[in-house]
Amino acid sequence: MDDAAIRSLIDRYIAAFNEGSIAGMLACVSDDVVLDVNQGGRRVGREKFETYLIHMARCYRERMTDVVLLTAGDGLHAAAEYTVSGTYLETDDNLPPANGQTYSVRAGSFFEVENGRISRMTTYYDLDDWIEQVAR
Repeated sequence: MDDAAIRSLIDRYIAAFNEGSIAGMLACVSDDVVLDVNQGGRRVGREKFETYLIHMARCYRERMTDVVLLTAGDGLHAAAEYTVSGTYLETDDNLPPANGQTYSVRAGSFFEVENGRISRMTTYYDLDDWIEQVAR
């Protein structure tokens, strides 16, 4: 894929994320997608990715803004830095109790693309900062 096609794919993924569209996000990933989330383990395959998205939608309502998207020029890789703003809806495993707290953290994701779909996504954010914001 050329850089414009990769940008378009990731822009579609981010738009689906911001709409809360699980179907839209799934349409952007490969059947054997690999998702790595800092301090959250690895999930391999569309089914595990979908289970993750359903869990996240139950616990959080989030939006990505201030997105800076960079492509590697190799037709395979991209990276994005952004702000995730959200509302903590339901208590997540081993995290502080949820009661509708709002938060905003900087985050970054690295993408690999194969055959027109996202095949790997690795996401990093400052979990300690997030916990501090929702523990208030």
